Amino acid sequence: MSDFWVSSGHHLLDRHEDGWLVPTDAFLKAYFARPELMPPEDACDAERSLHAKLLADPKRPVAADEIAALADADARENWDVMLAFRDRLLAHPTLEAAYLDLVRGGMSGTPPLFINQLTQVILRNALEGCSDAFVLRSAELFFRPQRSSVHEGALLLADAEVVELQEESRRNTAPLLVMFSGPAITELDILDAENEASYGHRNEAFDLVLSFGGGLASRAGLARAIEIWVRHLLGVAVSVEPVAKAEETDWAWFVGLDVDSMRVGNQLWRGEATRDADLERIIGLFALRFKDPAEAFPSIGDRPVWLFLSTTPDGMVRMKPQNLVAGLPLRGPAETS
Repeated sequence: MSDFWVSSGHHLLDRHEDGWLVPTDAFLKAYFARPELMPPEDACDAERSLHAKLLADPKRPVAADEIAALADADARENWDVMLAFRDRLLAHPTLEAAYLDLVRGGMSGTPPLFINQLTQVILRNALEGCSDAFVLRSAELFFRPQRSSVHEGALLLADAEVVELQEESRRNTAPLLVMFSGPAITELDILDAENEASYGHRNEAFDLVLSFGGGLASRAGLARAIEIWVRHLLGVAVSVEPVAKAEETDWAWFVGLDVDSMRVGNQLWRGEATRDADLERIIGLFALRFKDPAEAFPSIGDRPVWLFLSTTPDGMVRMKPQNLVAGLPLRGPAETS
């Protein structure tokens, strides 16, 4: 397959000897060129000067009084957030090490957009050489929210931003079509064996739909992406298999892959009553096993760690891959570069 997820900026980064990503001036300049950081026409001279200096030297320290000198309050806030994120990246030799520190030290103050972008570029590095369209499309769940819909008995997952644009286009061009036609998601192509080769030239569009409920290839693709993610960041080899149900006798550990799944999983773990509606919103159940049981808590052994993936009450899927870093029952913390 041709290069994919070029917009992640992976080509702007250097590689550490262990294969992890080293931040470069070119990568940081791409952040400073973001629209929300570009000085508007009415920007003050101090903002224009700061922006120009950082484009010339993106690793340049910025004093607090330089931010305070900006006339616009929104600009001051944007620069505070961006520079705090930059400094957290530069405090570590690699992006992966910075990500692990964010997960373990707390993501408070870091916008979800930045976390998703960091996730994408790290996952792009981990997936280098992968040519399986189902793995790559399923891996998009790590960093792009999905909209779920049931069509003709099949659970479909589509990129939430793409669906929103599709719905907006329909409202503007054919309002009657919105009233009498099906969900906008049904107008998008569903990834299958016949069109999987097209992922190579349309991967940046994020416009292929996953048949997730009855689509074994899609759930197996997500399982494979999870294996690769865990191995890349934690150095631990695991096998992940999609399953139909969890056996109560094997209830040794669980990780919720989103907020709702964590809440439901904790209720089940504590033996508390769980609403049927919450259980029905679990769309993915996976059994993770450590290939070397010695790397897990002694109580785990070769028993499975159950992974849950759910929709929100309004049908969104917002996966949190950081839960795999923070929540797996590892005997000791993974070493970082």
